[in-house]
Formats: sequence, C-alpha cells, structure tokens
Amino acid sequence: MAAVANIDLSRTLHGVRLPPTLSTLARHMRFIPSIVSFLAVIGCTALLACTPPEPNSTPMTTKSATPTQSQSGYDITPLSPATVKELASKLDAESYRVTQTSGTEAAFCGNLLDNKKQGTYACVVCGLPLFSSEHKFNSGTGWPSFYAPVDPAHVSTKSDVSHGIMRSEINCARCTAHLGHVFEDGPKPTGLRYCLNSASLKFYEKGALPLDTITKNPTGLARGEAAMASATNATGAATPMSTTMTAYFAGGCFWGVEHWFQICPGVTTAVSGYMGGTTANPTYRDVCGHGTGHAEVVKVEFDSTKVSYRQLLEGFFIMHDPTQLDRQGPDVGDQYRSAIFCTSPEQVAAAKSYIAELGSAKSFGGMQIVTQVVDGGGKFYPAEDYHQDYVERSGRPCHGSNPWPQVFGQATKGAAAPH
Repeated sequence: MAAVANIDLSRTLHGVRLPPTLSTLARHMRFIPSIVSFLAVIGCTALLACTPPEPNSTPMTTKSATPTQSQSGYDITPLSPATVKELASKLDAESYRVTQTSGTEAAFCGNLLDNKKQGTYACVVCGLPLFSSEHKFNSGTGWPSFYAPVDPAHVSTKSDVSHGIMRSEINCARCTAHLGHVFEDGPKPTGLRYCLNSASLKFYEKGALPLDTITKNPTGLARGEAAMASATNATGAATPMSTTMTAYFAGGCFWGVEHWFQICPGVTTAVSGYMGGTTANPTYRDVCGHGTGHAEVVKVEFDSTKVSYRQLLEGFFIMHDPTQLDRQGPDVGDQYRSAIFCTSPEQVAAAKSYIAELGSAKSFGGMQIVTQVVDGGGKFYPAEDYHQDYVERSGRPCHGSNPWPQVFGQATKGAAAPH
C-alpha cells in the first residue's frame, strides 16, 4: 500500500485521465495500514478481556439435585455423570453407541420393532419405564413407535439440529440416555409419534417389571409387578410380592357388573357395594333414596399377571352403555351412574386415555361418554349379603353381555345375558 501512495493517479491510466475524486481517494489510502494495525490491537485487547480466568485450586461445589418422584412412584432425580458412566459401561456396543452418542440404529433392524408381546419398555441404561405395549403402533417407519409414554415425567425433550433440520430429541429423564425423536404425525388421541431405537430399550413382559433399585422409597408401579419378585421378610427369607390389584367400577345395577367381572380370567373376587358418596355405612334403601351420593359399585380384585387394568377397562365399556347419564336402561338415578373410581395415578391416566380413544374412534356412534373418572372416591362399603352373587344364586340375567371373548379374542366361561 505504501507504493500506492507514491503513484500519482491523477495522471492518465491507459490513456484515460482519472477524475479528481479518485485521485483524492488514493491519497487517503496511505493511512489504511495504520488504521488496520490500530484495530488489531483493540481486537486482541478485547479478546483477552473476555477470556475466562484460570480456575483456582479450590474446586467449585455442586449443589445436589432435589429428589423428584413421578406419579408412577419412581425417583426421576437426574443421575450424576459418574453414575451414568458406570451404568453405561455395562451396555453392549450398539446400546452404548445409541444412548451415549445419540446414535441411530438402521431402520427395520431393531429387535423390538415387531415385538407383539404385552409389557413395558424401559430405559436400557437405568431401567426407568418409558413406554407400554398399550400405546405401541405400527408407523411403517422401521422403528418402534408409540403415541404416549408410560409417564410424561419419564421422558424429556430437547431441540436437535444435527442434520440441518429442527427435530425434537427424546431422552430418558433420569439418565439422559438418547432414545430417539418425537414427531407430530402420530395417531389419536395424542397425535404424537415417539420414534424409538430398540437398542435404547429393555422389554419386560406383562407382570415381569421388577422393583426399581434406584428409587429408595418406591410406590405405585416402582414397586414392581413381577409375579415372582421377592422382598426380604424379617427372618431373611424371600417372600413373593403380591400381584393382586384392586379396581372399582360403576355401570348401572351392580348385579350384572359383578357377574361379568366374576367370569373374567384373572379376576379373583368381585364384590357389590356402594362408593362415591358422603354417608357412612349406607344401606340399599339409603342409596335408593338419592341422599347419600353413593353409586352402585363393584370392587374388583385381579391378578395383574393374568389380566391388565387396560383389559378390565375394555370389558367395562362393553358390558354397559357409558353414554347414559345417571341411568342404565330402565334403572334411573344417580346411583346407576357410569363411573370409575381409581386407586392410583396410573389408573386415572389409563382410564382417561382409554375414554379419549373411544371418543376419537366414535365407538358409540359419536355420542358423548359421560363416565366419571374419580381419583380415589372414598371408602367402599360392601352391599347387603342378598346382593352378592345375585345372578349366580338366582339365575336371573341382568343388563350387559359377556365382553371377555372380544377383549381376549377367545371364548371364556359364562353365557351372555339378554340386554
């Protein structure tokens, strides 16, 4: 540039005389080297000012995470990097690649893509239940797909732009293992498609989900559902963990509802009674007087390794008409209302989800389902003895029909009663 300053550009260039303005510009150009040097000094000074200071010899203390428990009873407090590293070290090469480096398995190659068994899909790293066979569907994409997680708190999402497009990555909320991605092109009722890598999951058949070892005080599903899971008793001997669960259903006259649940495979007992009101120890006459607020309810105890709560729901919505408000056929009154009294958050979620499915499918001719889903419902009061096993003792049919062949896809004991 110094040479440029010594050239008189006011003279002709290839026979053309330069205008005075360009000549003036050329004279000012001799100052550019100095300006560039000055700016370089300023830039370096600013860069040094933004450089973080060297860490001192005293390490920073990290505040421990506050324990968090999901509605399913699991401790979903984020695990420390050291714990995740230890758990991940036990994985096979493919599961490690997928979960720890955000890898993706080849389409149509995952071992869980065509899995048709009933059960739960858990995180392969930390064992947290993530998805259920009840929400699995064939998306045709080549990866296991679900329209909802077992518990929304068990799955976290974050933005992913690794391939030049914006996607929502899904991770295990407890150990941050990479699972796959979620898209808004799934089926009803959620409209979501959770696209998973088989390598990120471990499948437990229905009834075999174990006790969660990370949760210190497990409740609900975290206590495990395995039929042969054991807990140590006071003597040190192993005792089988009970798989008996309880559900409460109201669908009109309890004679018929009790009968159909009694013949359901996996149901151990079905008892007629009253629930959902405010009067203690009500009688049948009290309930019929419409002043107690109670409904005619059937208490169902069942073996969760033989019949799922979802299957009980399916049968319940076949054996009665959930579109009739405060009545069932000729029986009229609030004691004959359609209701589900839930014993856990999992039952509440399952009941609401299934009702949404039925509504979306217009299963009752598009008519509104008026079934109440009640979290709890208060104390259950067994009905008088003459109401128990009424259909079996009297031989008199009641409303509804046998739903279990349709639910299980095979014949079950018990004959259908006329509507």
